Amino acid sequence: MTVLDRSEEPAGEVRNWLERVPPAYWVLGLLLLVVPAFVSDFVMFQIFGWAFILGLIALSLMFLGGYGGMVSLAQMALAGFAGYMVAIFGDSAISGISQGWPWWITIPLALALTVVVSCAVGWLAVRTVGIYTIMITLAIAAAFFYFTRQNYDLFNGFQGFNTVLPPELFGVNWRGPVAFYYLSLFWAVAGYSAVLYVSRAPFGLALQGVRDNPRRMAALGYNVTAHRVSAYAFAGLIAGVGGILLTWQSSQISPGTVGIGAAIDILVIAVIGGLGHPIGAFIGAFIYVLLKTFAVDVLVVLGLAGERFQLVIGIGFLLIVFFSPDGILGLWARLRARSNRDPLTGQDRGGDRT
Repeated sequence: MTVLDRSEEPAGEVRNWLERVPPAYWVLGLLLLVVPAFVSDFVMFQIFGWAFILGLIALSLMFLGGYGGMVSLAQMALAGFAGYMVAIFGDSAISGISQGWPWWITIPLALALTVVVSCAVGWLAVRTVGIYTIMITLAIAAAFFYFTRQNYDLFNGFQGFNTVLPPELFGVNWRGPVAFYYLSLFWAVAGYSAVLYVSRAPFGLALQGVRDNPRRMAALGYNVTAHRVSAYAFAGLIAGVGGILLTWQSSQISPGTVGIGAAIDILVIAVIGGLGHPIGAFIGAFIYVLLKTFAVDVLVVLGLAGERFQLVIGIGFLLIVFFSPDGILGLWARLRARSNRDPLTGQDRGGDRT
């Protein structure tokens, strides 16, 4: 009788998982790890750091829209809520409101409250479909913006909170360009990996079934509303992490962070990258940050007014959507399919020719 060594099973599973990772991912990971050796502090902090953060918040929208079929415009509001909670319960320059609690209480509490609020938003939104879901989440985002702007006792009105800094763990200034780059990269990879894992787990597969045919899933015994609200909770957690990082990057949180324009920007980022895969959120964020950062300089060089940089962003968005409704990922898939197609027969070179 053969005795199996159970201790070898986890190692074998890890080995199989590593073997399934495409080579391009290893190359990309290596490049991201060595980026600080070749770029300036500005590029690390303002370009890559900001792109990772916006990509994380857009990832929460991508999860809801791509896997759940629910487009939410409240994700930036949830991210801002987490940032406000860190400022209120932690330290800031507004000592009359901030409680000064330690980070190991403040951060988990802020994320837990964000998940609770996200569940409440989901509980309201899942009772609608299509354009009505977009409108109700936009209304929630607008309500939160005006509430933070007009409330001075808790949110300090239009001024918000400043000097909201990350804790100096292990003697490291986590707002330094290199440290913050790796911090934001770590959480971007963690969020990306979590979405990939959940999308292939039983919950994620059931959520996609609810997206495609909710009546059939309900007939099979699945609680459609519970799955959708749980999806909002998971997406809210991701957005909350992004919101805390965004607050630390700018060292402040104010109503402008959670404005209607910011909510629309997250939707634009997700659509530009593509809702078909989690990597699309980060592709869209990187493109958006480049346009946002350098559009003014391009316009000035061309002799145009620099304040029209939003026009450049809008034109870029329209061009991408016009040529590829599925975003950059859809355009890339289309180009790959065309390159694999025989120009004479119109068939795939590696496909079935019978």
